[in-house]
Amino acid sequence: MNPEPSAEVPALDAASPVADPAPALSAPLTVPRWLVLLLAALSLLALLTSGLLWQKLSSIQELLARQSADTAAQSTEARAVARQAQELAREAAARVAVFDARLSEVALQRTQLEELMQSLSRSRDENMVVDIEAAIRLAQQQAQLTGSVEPLLAALKSADQRVARAAQPRLTPLQRAIARDIDRIKSAAVSDTPGLLVKLDELVHLADELVPANAVLPMNGGVVKRAILDAKPSWWQRSLQVVLDEANALLRVSRIEQPEAALLSPEQSFFLRENFKLKLLNARLGLLARQLESSRADLAAATMSLNKYFDPTSRKTQIAATLLQQVQTQMKTLQLPRVDETLTALTTAAAGR
Repeated sequence: MNPEPSAEVPALDAASPVADPAPALSAPLTVPRWLVLLLAALSLLALLTSGLLWQKLSSIQELLARQSADTAAQSTEARAVARQAQELAREAAARVAVFDARLSEVALQRTQLEELMQSLSRSRDENMVVDIEAAIRLAQQQAQLTGSVEPLLAALKSADQRVARAAQPRLTPLQRAIARDIDRIKSAAVSDTPGLLVKLDELVHLADELVPANAVLPMNGGVVKRAILDAKPSWWQRSLQVVLDEANALLRVSRIEQPEAALLSPEQSFFLRENFKLKLLNARLGLLARQLESSRADLAAATMSLNKYFDPTSRKTQIAATLLQQVQTQMKTLQLPRVDETLTALTTAAAGR
């Protein structure tokens, strides 16, 4: 702040009279011009500043109003979006609930379908096991009736193929059992039943030609007779032959080991042969019926009867004894192999274990 200029006060002369102060107080004060300019400039600056502030405040108010309007619009839009989101959420929740219900239904249906498929598969496997068991038992009966293992082998091979096509893990033990039974049957030695029947038929036909142990045979007399007949005998030769025949009929020396054979009459020889043939026929029927023990017993009885009542030196008796021995030897290996392992595996598979 500039110091005010000091005004020079004139010295008062003592002689001069004192002036009246009243006129000096009523004179106007003089203001410097620069101060007036400064005040005017300050006022103008303040006015401009006020105008700028007012303009800026108006702009701020407009901006605030615009932002308020935008905020209100955004708020309205946000509320609308929120309502829409709530509606969408409710719809989504409803759809999720529906989907959950449908999923539960689908899961239940799938479970029921799987159980049905397993039941059908189990039923199919059980039916297959039952069919295989029936086929094997039927083939076993056919093998026992025919004495051939071919029906049994064919049934086992067919069962093995069906089990392989089924491809069920729980049928694997059955497949192994079938394979073992097939190998055992192939390695087993089985007699020829038709050949045995042919030999028994030969024995039956040979029974009529068997010579009893006490039969009277033309020995030397027959030779003399043939010699005389070949020489065209005369009347005296024929007379001699008659005498010799009578002598042979009266006296015969022979050795019979069994006393019962010596006591047989000629009429009983017919029943003896028929009884021998009956034993052979019973053995044949037992062989066809696969009653091997009964057949072996009949063959043993026939062998005992042959050795006891028929001439062992006769060629027919020797042939019959040889055939009987062959038949009895082959009967020892006539027992067919069993398939108990396969039947046990089938029972286990049918039980579902």
